[in-house]
Amino acid sequence: MNRVARVTVGAFVVAIVSSSLLALTGSVRAQQQRAPVAGAPVGTLPDRESLNSGTVTVITAPIGGPMSVMGSDMAAVLDEGESLRVLPILGKGSAQNLVDIIMLKNIDMGFVATDALEFVKTEYNIPDIAQRVRYIAQLFHNDVHIVARREIRSLQDLNGKRVFAERSIGLPAARTIFRRLGIQADIDSQTDPTGGLQKLIDGQGDAWIASVSKDAPIIKGIKNDGGRLHLLAVPYDHALQDIYLPSSFSSEEYPNLVPPGTRVDAVAASTVLMVYNWPENSERYRRTARFVDALFGKIQVLQSPPRHPKWRDTVLSAPVQGLVRFKAAQEWLDGARAMQSPAQDGNPAEFRKFLDERKAQARMSPDEAARLYSDFLKWQRSKEPR
Repeated sequence: MNRVARVTVGAFVVAIVSSSLLALTGSVRAQQQRAPVAGAPVGTLPDRESLNSGTVTVITAPIGGPMSVMGSDMAAVLDEGESLRVLPILGKGSAQNLVDIIMLKNIDMGFVATDALEFVKTEYNIPDIAQRVRYIAQLFHNDVHIVARREIRSLQDLNGKRVFAERSIGLPAARTIFRRLGIQADIDSQTDPTGGLQKLIDGQGDAWIASVSKDAPIIKGIKNDGGRLHLLAVPYDHALQDIYLPSSFSSEEYPNLVPPGTRVDAVAASTVLMVYNWPENSERYRRTARFVDALFGKIQVLQSPPRHPKWRDTVLSAPVQGLVRFKAAQEWLDGARAMQSPAQDGNPAEFRKFLDERKAQARMSPDEAARLYSDFLKWQRSKEPR
């Protein structure tokens, strides 16, 4: 190649390189111009800091149960624009919700059944778990349903038997009840709830456990031809009383699993709104305190149609054994009580008055006592300041 040709090619290469560099420089400058400056306003969107400081997250449960619907109810009713926004998140159930409340950075609070505490404490070896969390309020109860083959007549008959108890719906109850009553069962926690129930129906197991609200469609829908299955009684044993409450199932509630005109003893766990034990001087504590004010102040709206009927089981003042209430929630309740007259203050005399008004008998069965006490709580709730 002669000298003139080499000069021409060199000039051409330089031109190409220069053009590429200019294009790259222009692209970088354009990207820099498009990239938002940290903290700078973005059009007319709300201020980033204000929006974040007013948002709380609530972890619920998979779609299909009351938790997910109640989370949506809170998002709709408690919304106060930038000052308070409730962001529901679908979770995997009580046990995982509790783990997520303790471990995930972006979770403020969530729905947790009280028997999940003992399960997580044992499963993950967390002896101080009750100090890591606080509860805001007791919301409703989940009844422990044990659907068993007809041959299984008592809990002790489940020793050595195959039991389906999926982690999100039944494993905490199964582990807690069996451990406390000394039952060694072969628990399958991997099969999903519907699959586990179908395997029981097909004869591949001996029992299926679910901690869910009464009248659960999945249980009411069991086609129990020939009475091969039944709801197994869970006695209100002393070993269970620090976690569970007495309950029962009637033939009206489950005509497919309970003989006509009879009832089956059961136990129920409280489902509470649980929150991480935030330090009082933290932004997360102040944010959750604003949520508490809105929740307690608007509970009557949540307990009215068209909101989920389980809200009507919520008793804000009901204590939860073994747990400490979130301080801002306790202060709200203390302030509400201070505004009540002495005649309105709930005490043993109130319960006696309730019994007298209904001419209740001095002798009653544990089942009758449980139902009457539930009626008393509803009666007491009707007088609470809203």
